[in-house]
Amino acid sequence: MKKFVVGITGASGFVYGKRLVEELSKNNFVHLIVSEAAYVVMEKEEGIKKSQFLESLNSNVEVISNKNIAASVSSGSYLTKTEGVIIAPCSMDTLSAVANGISTNLIQRVCDVALKERKKLVLLVREMPFSLVHIENMRKVTLAGGIVASASPGFYHKPKTVDDMINFVVGKVLDIFQVEHNLYKRWSGGDETV
Repeated sequence: MKKFVVGITGASGFVYGKRLVEELSKNNFVHLIVSEAAYVVMEKEEGIKKSQFLESLNSNVEVISNKNIAASVSSGSYLTKTEGVIIAPCSMDTLSAVANGISTNLIQRVCDVALKERKKLVLLVREMPFSLVHIENMRKVTLAGGIVASASPGFYHKPKTVDDMINFVVGKVLDIFQVEHNLYKRWSGGDETV
């Protein structure tokens, strides 16, 4: 069973992290870190309480406190045994910390360790428009080896619901890790001649 580390931060779009964990934990083990701000956003956006969310997770999910800076996933020797780290959604605060090597909580620490160990790191940013500071931080993370993805759904698969758009974004993140899924219809191309 493959292992992933997923962090959910306080950016709007808690549902991206929730759906990602649901999909990944079907056939993989997930170390999940949720910031306190993310729980606040979850209650506002999803209308569910922290206890309800935690009870809904399957047995392939281990929830780790964002304050537990000594957790196993904070160590390079453990993190190298995982497929990598996904932060979904990723707040601009977390993006800034990662871009500048700041590790004041576990989510930031695992990102820092992923970069130093050259493990795959995906930050699913959920903000717009971007300031120059945001863009520079994305540039720095990219140069350091991370992948910055935006929560921007495509429309070629003709989404009918909000869930279809969420599934597209989550599916694209899973594609980066080569995780099989059926969350959206892939582009089939247009081979007709002009």
